[in-house]
Amino acid sequence: MSYNFPQCVISRSPSLSLRMNSARNRVFPITRFLVASLLGMTLAFSASACAPAPSASTGKLNVVSTVAPVVNIIFNIAGDKVELTGIIPEGTDSHTFEPAPSDAIKLARADLIFVNGLDLETPTLKLAQANKKTGAEIIALGDLTLKPEQYAFDFSFPKEKGHPNPHLWMDPFLTLRYAEIARDALARRDAAHAATYQANYEKFRARITALDAAIAQAVKTIPEKQRKLLTYHDSFAYFSKRYPLQVIGAIQPADFSDPLPRDVANLITQIRAAGVPAIFGSEVFPSKVLEQIGREANVRYVDTLRDDALPGKPGEKHHSYFGMMIENIKIIVNALGGDVASLNAIEVTNIPGADAGVNYGR
Repeated sequence: MSYNFPQCVISRSPSLSLRMNSARNRVFPITRFLVASLLGMTLAFSASACAPAPSASTGKLNVVSTVAPVVNIIFNIAGDKVELTGIIPEGTDSHTFEPAPSDAIKLARADLIFVNGLDLETPTLKLAQANKKTGAEIIALGDLTLKPEQYAFDFSFPKEKGHPNPHLWMDPFLTLRYAEIARDALARRDAAHAATYQANYEKFRARITALDAAIAQAVKTIPEKQRKLLTYHDSFAYFSKRYPLQVIGAIQPADFSDPLPRDVANLITQIRAAGVPAIFGSEVFPSKVLEQIGREANVRYVDTLRDDALPGKPGEKHHSYFGMMIENIKIIVNALGGDVASLNAIEVTNIPGADAGVNYGR
């Protein structure tokens, strides 16, 4: 199946977003990177001198990735044929996460390092670049998936800052492109298991196709006037370009500070005018202010969406990219007055089986 990637430019009402400074767009002092890199390189050299890399002891490729959904996509293609480790723990804000010096050891041992790219995990990328061993590859999935003219820019990721919205995996077919890139990289470095990687990819593609159809059907059951998504964070930009659901703004400051009282009052007025039946927060970052906004605007406040953490724990059936997407869409569709029946038929288990053996970060 081929997929024509959309021109990803969001159209939204700026008045529905709170003006804020984004922590992810701040300029990190160069000394921090220098210290981290130097310390990381020292640790890496020490690690290689006194502890064998897993790939050396198991004969498997040593693969490192970053955020949980991306780690899980890699797992669905690689299965148990590689040693797979994540850097950014689940439930951690990936935009502001800074790796510990000990993460340099993991990166120094890796044969393949998959990052999302598009400025999502810049400190980790810099540490990887400073510490990767000879012959290791760093693969930025997002950069290889969209062209610059296809980037989405929005309130949390304004064009003038130069940082595009990096949440490509919220669109299933952009996720499929991630899987394709991973398949090719794994097969190139480990030809002996190329057939396994291809077989897993084919199953993954079939599941993505079914997921896409189920999401489209579920979203269409939402009354048209209620197909408006006001979220805690601008993470549904690419999702909203594929499905008939309008993202009208973000309600959670990127630096997680509370909005000013006048901003809260204005937002309550604007939510009432927009007629949205629900607003959405994150279970990772609960907010009393958002509860207040929902209560005073007389709309339901749902605080259980997730964009970079998987439901459950490693090894559990629904701890997967598919589990995350199905859970998110069910929450959204139910809250906006739609029918989730089409989503119930989608299998949420990982293609290779349980992911209990995957380290999703410290």
